[in-house]
Amino acid sequence: MKTQNKYLIPLALVICLFFVWAISANLLPTMIRQLMKTCELTPFEASFTETAYWLAYFICPIPIAMFMKRYTYKAGIIFGLLMAAAGALMFFPAAELKEYWFYLCVFFVIATGMCFLETAANPYVTVLGDPATAHRRLNLAQSFNGLGAFISAMFISKIILSGHDFTRETLPDDFAGGWEGYIQYETDAMKGPYFALALLLIIIAVVFVFSKLPRINEEQTSQKGKLINFNVFKRPHLRNGVIAQFFYNGGQTAINSLFLVYCYTYAGIDESTATTYFGIYMLAFLLGRWIGTMLMARFKAQNMLTVYALSNVALCAVVAAFGGMTGLYAMIAISFFMSIIYPTQFSMALTSLGPDTKSGSAFLVMAIVGNACLPQLTAFVMMLNPTWYHAAYAIPMICFAVCAWYGITGYKVTDSESNVLETVKQPI
Repeated sequence: MKTQNKYLIPLALVICLFFVWAISANLLPTMIRQLMKTCELTPFEASFTETAYWLAYFICPIPIAMFMKRYTYKAGIIFGLLMAAAGALMFFPAAELKEYWFYLCVFFVIATGMCFLETAANPYVTVLGDPATAHRRLNLAQSFNGLGAFISAMFISKIILSGHDFTRETLPDDFAGGWEGYIQYETDAMKGPYFALALLLIIIAVVFVFSKLPRINEEQTSQKGKLINFNVFKRPHLRNGVIAQFFYNGGQTAINSLFLVYCYTYAGIDESTATTYFGIYMLAFLLGRWIGTMLMARFKAQNMLTVYALSNVALCAVVAAFGGMTGLYAMIAISFFMSIIYPTQFSMALTSLGPDTKSGSAFLVMAIVGNACLPQLTAFVMMLNPTWYHAAYAIPMICFAVCAWYGITGYKVTDSESNVLETVKQPI
């Protein structure tokens, strides 16, 4: 019991990271919609906001893992928090410049900081306690990711999105400042939430500076081995996990990022109502995480992964076949069943990696590059034929089929190695 209590505070601190990066990542669908207005973009052009953000997750994990191997998880967390805060503050010069390329740079910087947090926090949670409950522990931590996603969708999106969707032709003649005034009004709406996010990140960084986190065995030997072990990618269950994470991330983000665009452009819902539906969508995700975490006390993680992924294959087929409001309701159900897939695949892929946990985590985080290409492919297919736009959701359907394969057979550890991490009491 003393051991469990010892890790309660460190676990709570790390869970805060899941909350803040969820706020950042789940503001992207709102920003896509907002940048369509402020930079006069098409949905396809605006979807490259996701590309800029998630590309950082492909480029940075290996250098980040090397940094943390040389230093500690704690050092990586603090550096990431401060970098993300710096990126969020860049919204003030971005609001003056009003250039889409600069916004893309801002999102890349924020994502690089968040990548530090994710590369550190996911594996740290899996080793901070009994290995037998690692799947449940990571799902519990990821539940707070769902809470951040819900707050972003239901509340912060309403602060940023005004509900107006004027063009140069439809702008009222009496609007203060004319077209330039309207663009400035919409642009300024983005600054407040990102300033608040920067402030929150800085506060959390200060807390981490003065906190003692337990050091695990792999950190004690961090300077004796390679900074990054590429051979770990040869282990089948990790390699399959990276593939499954690539497709899951791409499928999830294809649905998330286009949700508001779908509501407004294809389902005929006004912007204000669309943000409410988006909040419900993320609430379903949060409930799925909590319920899934409880069910894992009774059912095997791989079986739950398979059932949830196959449920989403069927629901994506509904969206692809019908579209409209039927498709919208199906997407809310998809959000529920997406909830446990990412953390479950992540923890299963890290099984028995021992001192190579950071290296394995780096490859798994790199798989988020699926977010930088599959949503754009989905948006492109939607644009090709506006009448059959919903057929594009066959792309995420294929993605979830890959996740089901991982739950059925891809997760199996076939290596002879079965190193299990032990925790020790030495503080950082």
